[in-house]
Amino acid sequence: MSENSINSSKAPEPVGLYPHAKRVGNLLFLSGVGPREKGTKIIPGVELDANGKIISYNIETQCRSVFQNVKFILEDAGSSWNKIVDVTVFLTNMKDDFPIFNKIWAESFSENPPCRTTIEINCLPTPIAIELKVIATV
Repeated sequence: MSENSINSSKAPEPVGLYPHAKRVGNLLFLSGVGPREKGTKIIPGVELDANGKIISYNIETQCRSVFQNVKFILEDAGSSWNKIVDVTVFLTNMKDDFPIFNKIWAESFSENPPCRTTIEINCLPTPIAIELKVIATV
């Protein structure tokens, strides 16, 4: 079984030493994907203070940006949004953000949605409120 690391030309740069995705056989495993924009430290929907702490955020904007980044990685890896089979969702505020996330999810997967697990965590490596871990077929 061969393994191939993939880095997207459109998705934001990883915040550590890891590829955007790794292909093993006909499966594609994406590293955690957040809402940052490529080539910048801008996080759509996030307002930070001078010390980099979150003042406010818009979870809908972050969700849409994360979904777009996932699409970029999938497309650059030879896959697509409709080939996603499993998603692990990390939210930093389940109570407030889950209903909005769930609405956007339903819009994005109106037919044949993938499996999903949603977990609340206390923080992520950058000042974001959502990250996705995705498995897709190629």
